[in-house]
This record gives sequence, structure tokens and C-alpha cells, in this order.
Amino acid sequence: MPFIAIYLFEGRTPEQKNTIAKEITEVMVRVGKTTPEAVDIVFFDVKKSDWAHSGELFDKGGGS
Repeated sequence: MPFIAIYLFEGRTPEQKNTIAKEITEVMVRVGKTTPEAVDIVFFDVKKSDWAHSGELFDKGGGS
């Protein structure tokens, strides 16, 4: 059972997430030799103010 966690900055539409989920599932089925029913994907929407890279927040509270 592949379980895939995807962390993204918030703002993707449900339609975008649905497309991402479908395409990743197709890759797992083709490359991972599994079935679509076995693939679980969870999206985590993260605020830029809650995500840091190289010691710096992406959004230091002043907007996006």
C-alpha cells in the first residue's frame, strides 16, 4: 500500500489537487506495479509563515 504525503504551500484548488493525485497514482501503478485502489495520497496545505528553508521563513509575516 503506497502512502504518499504531499506538503504544499496553501492555495492549490481542489481541481489541481485532484489532477496531481490522479497523475501520481498513475505513475505508482505503472512504475510501482500496484493498483489504483492501493494508493493513498494526503495533501498538507502549509502556510508560508509555517515553512522555513535554509533557516529563513518563506513568509516572515509580511504577506506572500
